[in-house]
Amino acid sequence: MSEVTFLPGVSQKRVKTDRLEMAYLEAGEPGAIPVVLVHGNLSCGWFFQELMLDLKEYHVFAPDMRGYGHTQTLPVDATRGMGDFSDDLFSFGQSLGLESFHLLGWSLGGSIVMQYAIDHPETLRSLVLQAPGSPYGFGGNQGVDGKLNFPDGAGSGGGLVNPDFLKRLKEGDRSADSETSPRNIMNFFYFKPPFKVSPEREEIYVSAILATSFAEGNYPGDAKSSANWPGIAPGGHGPNNALAPIYPGQAALAEINPKPDIMWIRGENDQIVADMSLFDFGTLGQLGAIPGWPGADVCPPQPMLAQTRHVLDKYRQNGGLYTETVLPNCGHSPHIEKQAEVSKLLHDFLAAH
Repeated sequence: MSEVTFLPGVSQKRVKTDRLEMAYLEAGEPGAIPVVLVHGNLSCGWFFQELMLDLKEYHVFAPDMRGYGHTQTLPVDATRGMGDFSDDLFSFGQSLGLESFHLLGWSLGGSIVMQYAIDHPETLRSLVLQAPGSPYGFGGNQGVDGKLNFPDGAGSGGGLVNPDFLKRLKEGDRSADSETSPRNIMNFFYFKPPFKVSPEREEIYVSAILATSFAEGNYPGDAKSSANWPGIAPGGHGPNNALAPIYPGQAALAEINPKPDIMWIRGENDQIVADMSLFDFGTLGQLGAIPGWPGADVCPPQPMLAQTRHVLDKYRQNGGLYTETVLPNCGHSPHIEKQAEVSKLLHDFLAAH
């Protein structure tokens, strides 16, 4: 189990829900209005410590989702999309007596909290989406309505992770001697270079990445061979497959009732969730980085931002409210790269709800 030193004012606890045992960080004022923060892929609640302290007038919780951090490792049934994660989050809230709370999701966590909002909108005071995944999944689809490139979802899922990066993850590599080391992937893609955190924080974040479980059914997930480009389709387990567009997405967010107000925050220079994501095989094919690309009429870059905006515009048309805030000179982690700005945005938004 990975060890980490938590900041003064942040404590790690555990709770056994009716689904699994979850580790979580806690900060702020017990009995105050609760705020729950949900991390992304290849991370855990440890990435939120500074933000938790900034929100200390609230009762703040940052759970490690299944297969991440210090939470129990259980398989992720990808055929349910974000269903396993959403159910875990609901059980977490129920176990801690959180009847009504603010909810923030970052990256994969954005997809999780959108699904949670679909499943349990009555529990939410507000919803914050920070660099969220598209409601139509990650990879293998096109257009603002998420039309599949191929029926089997080729070009998405757990089989597309760089093999050297995956090898280094499994080996617990903490080096900076390769472009594919976890540390360098974080510094080049979680953040917009040349931004870097302090050496102490960097070690915590690298530890959080390496605390990911690689047990069967966990990161990144299984894969199937495909006759369609690029020859790999999603399997049925693991978080990366749960993001595949052949499984349930979160477009139904537009139809939920009641409709909590939504704040969407993103970095202008995000290279992970973007309309030309450098992690999307449609983009990589168009750039010539992946051979055999069948062309933009078959596999264009996925318009991830346009897709999210499409669903949120429908949310607004159906009577909901949302705002979109774009932070310049910022990558995939606004709460870290632009901590002061994001804290102010959150304070103002949460106080209004």
